[in-house]
Amino acid sequence: MRLAPFQLHRPTELQAALTLRAQFGDDSAYYAGGTELLLALKARVLRYEHLIDLKRIAGFDRLALEGNELVIGPLVTHLRLATDPLVRERLPAYAALSNNVGNIRVRASGTLAGNLCFSEPHADPPALLCLLGASLTLHGPDGERRVPMAEFILGPFTTARADDEILTAIRVPLPAADEQLSYRSFGHLEYPAVGVAASYQMQAGASRYRVWIGCIGDHPIHAESVEAALAGVPPGALADVLPQAAEAMASELPATDDIYGSADYKQHLAAVFIKRAVLDSAGVGAR
Repeated sequence: MRLAPFQLHRPTELQAALTLRAQFGDDSAYYAGGTELLLALKARVLRYEHLIDLKRIAGFDRLALEGNELVIGPLVTHLRLATDPLVRERLPAYAALSNNVGNIRVRASGTLAGNLCFSEPHADPPALLCLLGASLTLHGPDGERRVPMAEFILGPFTTARADDEILTAIRVPLPAADEQLSYRSFGHLEYPAVGVAASYQMQAGASRYRVWIGCIGDHPIHAESVEAALAGVPPGALADVLPQAAEAMASELPATDDIYGSADYKQHLAAVFIKRAVLDSAGVGAR
């Protein structure tokens, strides 16, 4: 289906973009990569008279280290995150995740910021970003605010971003030098049915694990029960504890039947991939 007619605006400054949104209100939307927005417009699920293109705003393509944080601008694509030497060196787990988002067309034009703002439930980035403690910087008519990634996604296609706010930066703290990360997912039709982010670190001589689960519910889920069960368990002893903890957690996940699988199938996948991600992060190897 062809797009309905609209007027395209191309501001070169942040304030100009905010002014345009204030002028046109709900008849307008911000536009960056457009991989998900354009599909919705073609399907007539959404309709806007005005699109505000953000691609010409200086600094929105920024990808750089600032202190101990990786700062990702709203125009940075999945492909750039997958191939940038800085990301591959400092956050290789995230580079690997980005290299498997959608297909090459989506990776080349789709942005991480757009992915997060659209809040498609079956998306890879949120779980790993939650584990890393990322935060999102939002600019709106009332100024700037920062929202933790763990509080940003409220439900399917619903976030903490107001319609008149622009996501101007994703700030990702770098993991500690001795912290090992893993992200494992499984799906078909280019969308994951389940994704699990895990990390392992020795703290004060004891093993510490962190686990977040994505794609299976309305928002990323912190697997605190798994973390508690594994606290202090050395990698070599994970086989004695991890299967039961993973299966107990998976059985409580709010899975639903859809084209990506039945609820019980997705819960089974979650248990499998919790185990694989944790073992991989601990350097034991997934079994």
